[in-house]
Parts: sequence; C-alpha cells; structure tokens
Amino acid sequence: MLAALAVLAGCSASGEPEAAPTTSATPTETATPTPPPTAEPVPRPEADACYDLTYDEVVAPVADDQETVRCNRAHTSQTFRVGRIDNLVEGHLLAVDSDRVQDAVAETCTDRLRDAVGATTEQLRLSVLRAVWFTPTLEESDAGADWYRCDVVATEGADGLASVKGSLRDVLADQAGRDRLGMCGTAAPDADGFSRVPCRDDHSWRAVSVVELEPGDYPGQGAVADAAEEPCRSLAESRADDPLDYEWGFEGPDKQQWRAGQTFVRCWLPD
Repeated sequence: MLAALAVLAGCSASGEPEAAPTTSATPTETATPTPPPTAEPVPRPEADACYDLTYDEVVAPVADDQETVRCNRAHTSQTFRVGRIDNLVEGHLLAVDSDRVQDAVAETCTDRLRDAVGATTEQLRLSVLRAVWFTPTLEESDAGADWYRCDVVATEGADGLASVKGSLRDVLADQAGRDRLGMCGTAAPDADGFSRVPCRDDHSWRAVSVVELEPGDYPGQGAVADAAEEPCRSLAESRADDPLDYEWGFEGPDKQQWRAGQTFVRCWLPD
C-alpha cells in the first residue's frame, strides 16, 4: 500500500451431499478417494528486488503476479526490507488484513525507509521517495505466508510514479542523488499549474527546507501559514542576490495530511 505476490492457492470442496452407498450381492471395488489439493505458501519476496509497477498497484495492500525486473533497467519500485508479520496479539491470531496488522507494517516500512536510502529525516522529506508496503492475501496467509514487504518508490505528480534505473539503496547519501531525486515543482506551490516532480526533470521551484510544527491537534490553516512565514521568508532573503527582490513559497499540511503524519511545512524557492 502507499503496497503479495504470486499465484493464489486454496482448498476447494463440493457443497453437494454425498450419495448414499448402494448394496449389491456382487462384490465391487471401492475407488480410493482423491485427497483435496493442499495449499502451499507463497514464496517470500526477495530483498532488493525491483518491479515496474503502476500507481494503482503500489497503493493496493496486495498485488498478484508481480514480476521482478533487473534493477539496471527502468523500474518504479524496489524492495528494501522483507520481514515477518507478528499477528499474534494476547493469544489471538489477527487476520493479515486487520487494521492493527496493516498499521504495524506501515509504521515499520515508513520508519525504515530513511536508513535504506541513506537520508536524514529532512533530506527524505525534501525528496520524492516514499515507502509502500505489501502483505499476503488472506488465501496466501491461510496457506502459511507470514511475510511483509517494504518498497521504495519515487512519486511524480499527485498520482504518478517516476521510473528510475539502478539501485535506490543509499541514493540520498550524496548530493548527486539528492539533486536527482529531490522534490521540485513545475510552478510555485500555490499556483494552479503546480505539480511535484523529481528535480532531474524540468522544474522552476524546489523544496529547500522543512519547518517542524508543534505536535498535537491540527492547528488550522492560518496557524500553519503563520508558522511558515518567518523561517521561509528569512531563508529566501539569505539566498537572494538582491535582498529587496526575492520570492518564496511554502507548502503546509491540511487536516487530512496532518492526520496522516505530515506535521511539517516545506519552504520553496525558485530554482
């Protein structure tokens, strides 16, 4: 989900009642019943495997028939962690699609992304890289699959993925990677034509700094704007060739984004 692999397996049985046996004076041979098919667990995903997935595939919690591609070819997703689901809570086995299991996987994948791409928290927030996660389907879980998979993707626009070549491991550890996969915009963040793109693509603005907001309840749009104004304006002034002629912008969370965990503002400058 913003991400389970392979063939579905399961057991099947007829819902019709068996016919009553008939008697005969002549001895007959009794056919040996065929045992029902046995479900087999889906193989665990491979760490560092790459996939060429669509946006719809990565925002789904499970995805069938995902085929790996070579990481030196164009791809949109790379696995950075494969772990085991812990769905035993106080002696009760939770379903793999329960909110508690899915939330735990989401938290783990999100928390581990920073180290996987070699970034600080701010560097990650100023990039287009995001974590997605996958778990087995209910049928696969019933067959014994107990894994979860964390992937990293590069987002593009509101609902797109950018193709990349090569491994994304530690890609933000150097300036070249941050310049390539930093978060840039096609216009100012408050413009109608604004769209987030990787900085390797054509752009006119760039996210350059992060302002942390006080934790707690959502403070409202006015308070978010007030918190952003001084630090973003000061940063723009310090980088301007003419301290009397400069532009700056900011991008802050709305109430829904706040609930999703974005409790910070991005400062933007022309680039």
